[in-house]
Amino acid sequence: MDFRDTAAEAAFRAKLREWYAENFDPSEIPGAGRPEVDYMRAWSHKLFEAGYVGLTWPKDYGGAGLSPSYQAIYFEEMVRAQAPEHIGIIGLNMAGPTIMAWGTPEQKQRYLPKLLSGEEIWCQGFSEPGSGSDLAGARTTAVLDGDHWVVNGQKVWSSWAHIADWCILVVRTDPAAGKHAGLSYLLVDMHSPGVEVRPLKQITGDPEFNEIFFDDVRVPKDSILGKPGDGWKVAMTTLLHERGTLAFALVGQFRQHFTKLVELAKQPAPDGSIPADDPVVRDTIAREWIALQSLVFTNYRTLTTLLTKGQPGPESSVVKLVWSEANQRLTKFARSLQGLSGMLDDKGGVGDGYWQYRQLRSRGNTIEAGTSEILRNIVAERVLGLPRSR
Repeated sequence: MDFRDTAAEAAFRAKLREWYAENFDPSEIPGAGRPEVDYMRAWSHKLFEAGYVGLTWPKDYGGAGLSPSYQAIYFEEMVRAQAPEHIGIIGLNMAGPTIMAWGTPEQKQRYLPKLLSGEEIWCQGFSEPGSGSDLAGARTTAVLDGDHWVVNGQKVWSSWAHIADWCILVVRTDPAAGKHAGLSYLLVDMHSPGVEVRPLKQITGDPEFNEIFFDDVRVPKDSILGKPGDGWKVAMTTLLHERGTLAFALVGQFRQHFTKLVELAKQPAPDGSIPADDPVVRDTIAREWIALQSLVFTNYRTLTTLLTKGQPGPESSVVKLVWSEANQRLTKFARSLQGLSGMLDDKGGVGDGYWQYRQLRSRGNTIEAGTSEILRNIVAERVLGLPRSR
C-alpha cells in the first residue's frame, strides 16, 4: 500500500479542502454539534450538488465512478473540516449498494437518484425483539395477496426510522422453509398505511433508534430485491457494505474526537491548572493516539482489499471492534478532564455539553452494527483462522 496520494488524488484533496473552506463553517451547526434534520437535509443536498456524494458509485447510477481511495480522502477531509456527514448514511452505505447489486433497472432508476441527493432517507428493518443478532430468526411475515405483499410484524433498533421515507426490510415469506431459506428482502414505503414508528428515546435524550410496527401493510409485489427466498443472500450484501464502508467513517469520527480531546487538555481547569501538564494525562492521550494509528493503518489494509478484490474484507470488523471500545474510553476520559463540571448537562457543561453527550452516546458503540461479542467471533474465525466456536 502506497500511503501517498497520486497526482489525481492530491488534486481532488486540494479541491475538496478548498470547497469546505468556502462552503462550511463549524460554528453555524445548530444544536451543540448535533445538527437538526432540516439542516442535515440542506447540507446533504449541497454535498450532492458539489459532486461529493456517491464518489465510488458507478456513473450510470449517479456516482462519480472513482476508486475507494477517493472516499477515504473524502472522510479525512470531512473530519479535518469538522463537517457533518450526509444524512443518508444507511441509504448510501447499505440500501444503495444493495439496490445496485440486486435491483431491477426500474428500481435503480426510481430509488438511487433521490437517495444520493438526500431527498429520501432510508432506515433498516433487520433486528427484531428476540432476534437482534440472529437475522435468520426474523419472524416478521410477508404474505403474497394478488399484486401486493401483506406485511405484519415488528422491527427494533431501526436508526432514523422516525424521519425515514423508505425501509430495507427482511421478512419471512416461506414459514415452511429453513430459517435462512424462507426470507425475502423488501423495499417498503415508510408512509404506507399500517406502518407505525415508535421512537426509543436514548440516554442522550435523542430518539435515534426506533421500533417499527407493521399491521397489514400492503407492499407492491415488485418492491422485492431478488426473488422470494433470496432474502438472506441480499441481506449479506447489505451487511458486507455496512461493516466495510462504515470503518472509514468511524475512524474519521475518532480522529475528530481525538483532536478535540487534545484541545480540551490544553485548556485551563477551574483551579487554573492545565490538564496536559500532568504526565498521567499525557500518557492516556498517547494511548488513544496509538489506538487511532492502529485504526488508520488497519483501514488502509481494508482499502487495499477493496482496491484489489472489489469488496471489503473481514478486517473492517477489527476496526469496528477496536473503535467502539476506544471511543468509549476516550469520551469518558474527556469528560473526566472537566472535573466536577463534567457531571453537568448541556446547560452547564463545558463546551455546551459536547463530551457529556458523546460519552452517553458511546455506550451504544459496542452494540450497534454488530455487538463486540459477535465481532470477536468474526475476527477469530475469518481473520485469525481459529476453529469455529459453535
